[in-house]
Amino acid sequence: MRLAVFGGTFDPPHNGHLALALFARELLQADRLLISVSDNPLKPLRGASDGDRFAMAGLLSSEINRTGSDSEVSGWELQRPRPSYTVDLLRHFRSLHPDASISLVVGEDSYADFHRWKDSREIFRLAEVVVFRRGSSEGNACGGEDGRVRRIEFASPVSSTMVRERIIRGESVRGLVPEQVLQYILSHRLYREAEA
Repeated sequence: MRLAVFGGTFDPPHNGHLALALFARELLQADRLLISVSDNPLKPLRGASDGDRFAMAGLLSSEINRTGSDSEVSGWELQRPRPSYTVDLLRHFRSLHPDASISLVVGEDSYADFHRWKDSREIFRLAEVVVFRRGSSEGNACGGEDGRVRRIEFASPVSSTMVRERIIRGESVRGLVPEQVLQYILSHRLYREAEA
């Protein structure tokens, strides 16, 4: 079995996440795409609660599953004592799927801090690390153990920060997030409390 693990804060999930997940699933020929909602200690500020981020990740997963029911959301990291570490998540999935081939999907921005991740060398033993680099990047910002890192160009102009900032300014984010996520944000009035 091939598992692709895509972790993140998903605050909120956006169309860049959706495109990356679909691309990674096909490129890695994953039998299962596991979306893990985290509480990244390197990104301490949150715009939405754990419950809201988990719910929106579920909507992202359902959007992915429109093209095949092979995505699921894990809240395992949110149930753990904080902070949450990727190495523990991978150990957990390895214990559940001891014979699986596991790929950890990360964005270039997250991988830039990889040297600060807990037990980063152990991560390379548990999974292949697949780094999706922004197509406009110059040079090779990604270090690491080359035998266990794949770098893939992936251009997406959307970020969660951009989405939150647009909402704070009262601008539309239609077309930047999946429609179900947009409706969730609007109905729960997320990210608007930062206006005060």
